[in-house]
Amino acid sequence: MPSLQRLRPTLQHGQALASCNLRKLVLAQQQKRHCSSHAPAEPPTSSSSTTLANDHHTLGKRLNLFSVTPYSAGSPLLHADGSHLFLKLQDLLRAQHQAFGFREVISPTIYKQSLWEKSGHWQNYGDDMFEVVGRGARGTTEGKDISDNEKWGLKPMNCPGHCLLFATEARSYRDLPVRFADFSPLHRNEISGALSGLTRVRRFHQDDGHIFCRQDQVKDEIASTLKMVNLVYSAFELKPHKLLLSTRPEDNFIGTENEWAEAELQLQTALDESNLNWSPNPGDGAFYGPKIDIILRDNHGKEHQTATIQLDFQLPQRFELVYQDQTRSTQTPILIHRAVLGSIERFMALLIEHYHGKWPFWLNPHQVSILTLNQSDTVLAHANKIASTLSGRPASGITKLQSLRQSDFTINIDSTSETQGKKLVHARNQGYGILCSVGRKEVERGDVTVDFWCAGEGTRLERVEAVIERFLDGATKTQTWTDRRRLVLRPEVLKGVMEGLCEEWL
Repeated sequence: MPSLQRLRPTLQHGQALASCNLRKLVLAQQQKRHCSSHAPAEPPTSSSSTTLANDHHTLGKRLNLFSVTPYSAGSPLLHADGSHLFLKLQDLLRAQHQAFGFREVISPTIYKQSLWEKSGHWQNYGDDMFEVVGRGARGTTEGKDISDNEKWGLKPMNCPGHCLLFATEARSYRDLPVRFADFSPLHRNEISGALSGLTRVRRFHQDDGHIFCRQDQVKDEIASTLKMVNLVYSAFELKPHKLLLSTRPEDNFIGTENEWAEAELQLQTALDESNLNWSPNPGDGAFYGPKIDIILRDNHGKEHQTATIQLDFQLPQRFELVYQDQTRSTQTPILIHRAVLGSIERFMALLIEHYHGKWPFWLNPHQVSILTLNQSDTVLAHANKIASTLSGRPASGITKLQSLRQSDFTINIDSTSETQGKKLVHARNQGYGILCSVGRKEVERGDVTVDFWCAGEGTRLERVEAVIERFLDGATKTQTWTDRRRLVLRPEVLKGVMEGLCEEWL
C-alpha cells in the first residue's frame, strides 16, 4: 500500500492546478471538509443526464417515488412508495444497530452559534450551514452562553450533539465503547447549481453513528464497522467500487500534525488488515480527522461516496470528554464517526438506478396483489381472508391495538370489474412481486393460485426458487411452473414463502 508520507506532494500539486471556472468552483464548494457521509456526488457533466431513461430522476417520477419543488429546493418530497423504501432502509439499519451494539438517540436540529464555535464547525464549515435567527432576536453574540439573541445554526451533522450526550454521564473504562446511532435530518446550504435529485440535496438523513472508545479498542471498532458495511451491502448485491483513505488537508484542520499522523496510521493499519483494496486520497479528510470513504459508481459511471469511517481525536478534547481508567485517572476517549449507507436519499438514488423498479421482495413497495376473478361475495370474502392471513391484520373492523410485531407486508386487493388480463397487466406495470388469483375454485379449495412472476427480479431467480422449494409441503406445482413460476398454495404456506424471501436477503 502507498506510504502516507508520499501523499503530501500529490495534494500540493493538485491544489496548484485549481482554476476558477464554474465546474471547479462547484467541486471546491462540495469538497469542503465534510463529516460522516457527506462527501459529494460529482455534479452532472451535462443537463441531458437527467433525462436518461435509467436515471433516478426519470425513474423516480415514473415509479412515483419522489418529486422536487422550487418552494424547498434541495429538499425532495418522498411519495408513499418512496417513503416505504426510505423506512425499509432505516429498519434494516436499526436491526444491524442492535446486533452491533448501537443505541439510537434523537438530537436537536438547531444549536446556538457558541456550540458550533466550540466544535470548530462555525470556523471551518460555516459557509455550508444554514444560519437561523429567532423572531425578535438581534442575532448578537454578547452573552451567548445564556442569551437567545445569539445566532443559531441548523445542524449539518450530528457529532457535536452526540458529544453533549456522552458528557451527560460519568463514564468508566468499563463503559466503553459507547455507540450512538441517529437518523435526525441534517441540512447543508449547498449552492443551487450543485443540487441534483436525491444525490445532492440540502436536507437529508443518514445512518449516522458515533463510537466513543479507548485507544486499545479502535482497531476492533473499525474492523467491526467494515464488517457491518459488507453485510449490509450484500443485501443489495452491491460491492464497493473502491475504498479511499482520505488524509489531512493542507489547511482548515484542527489538531496537531502528530495527532493526524497517528490517526492516519491507525486507519491505514485497519485497511491493510482487512485485506480490502484501497487507494490514498490525499488532503480530503474532514477538518477534524482522517477517514475511510467507500465509493459506489452509478449507472452513468459517476462516483458517489456512501459509507465512511472517520477517526477523530479533536472533538473529544474540545468538548472536554473524559472517562476514568483503571487507575482512576481521567482519560480522553477517541471518537469514531461512521455511516454505512451514508445519505439515505443518495443511497436510494443508487438503488433506483440499480433495480429499475424491479425491487427485491423485502424492499418492494408493492409486494402482493390479490386479483379476484369475479365480484361475488364469496370470492371477495376469501380474498379479504387471504389478505388478513398474509398481513396479520383483521379482515374487517379493527377492535384492538395492533402488535408491534405485526407483519408489515404490503397487500393490495384488486376487486374491480376489469378482465383478468387487464388486472394482470396493471399489477405487473405497478411492479407487484407476487400475484394471487382468487375465483370459485380457490374458494372451494380454501387456497390461492400464486404467480411469482417477478419475485426474483432484481435479485437472483435461483435463490427465489430455492426458498419456494422449502415451503412446497402442501403445495401443488402446476405444469407451467418452469415458465411462469405458478403454484397453488394455502394462504399460511404463502406467508411462509414471503417471510422466507425476506430472510433470504436479510
